[in-house]
Amino acid sequence: MNRFYIETELNTGNTVELTESVFHHWVRVLRAKEQEQAIFFNGKGGEYVVTLTQINKKNAFVSVDQFEAADRTAPFKVVLGQVMSKGDRMDYAIQKATELGVTTIQLLTSERCEMRLKYDRDQKKIDHWQSVAIAACEQCGMNRVPQVLAPIPLTEWLSSELPTTRLVLAPNKDQNSVLLNSSPDLALLIGPEGGLSEAEINTANQHQFQNWCIGDRVLRTETAPVVALSILNYHFASN
Repeated sequence: MNRFYIETELNTGNTVELTESVFHHWVRVLRAKEQEQAIFFNGKGGEYVVTLTQINKKNAFVSVDQFEAADRTAPFKVVLGQVMSKGDRMDYAIQKATELGVTTIQLLTSERCEMRLKYDRDQKKIDHWQSVAIAACEQCGMNRVPQVLAPIPLTEWLSSELPTTRLVLAPNKDQNSVLLNSSPDLALLIGPEGGLSEAEINTANQHQFQNWCIGDRVLRTETAPVVALSILNYHFASN
């Protein structure tokens, strides 16, 4: 059964008009027919079985039939600070981080950041990355969509209010047992292609970030969140 994120209030027994994006995807692209069913979620927890009851030229309506409390959230809350990268790498990082249960994605700029958004394109790019997160939720079964936040400088993020457990992926640093007594509410910092500079890692350490070295190999910026979040899933699911 197809799953769609819809930005509207959902209550069993109600009739709901499809938003433009859901109408386009489900009716126009997938050629849905009346009486076809799907699963809707609005990011507030749980999901709803709906039935397509009426299709017109420019809009369509569903009946909201049944609520399922399924949540499928990860056993932790992670604020991911991800320094931006170019091209498909950023899409990949956001998509996979979402599938693996990230709570919030804070886009960052840093000394070696290869991407700087221009003012007139900022919102379009952020909207695109948010849509990547939404599509990942539709595919993987998550019912709470992580928010993708507009980019800020790394130094500003480090000084902001963050969870007590703070980890920075730091290749070639001493391996710390950072997960031994870690809280399931944490901040995770991942640098750009080329890595964070020594000064940036030191600044992160001054803001209570612990170095986390995952194995002997240096991971790409889009691979790092996949590996780190996979380890966190295993660690907190086992405890």
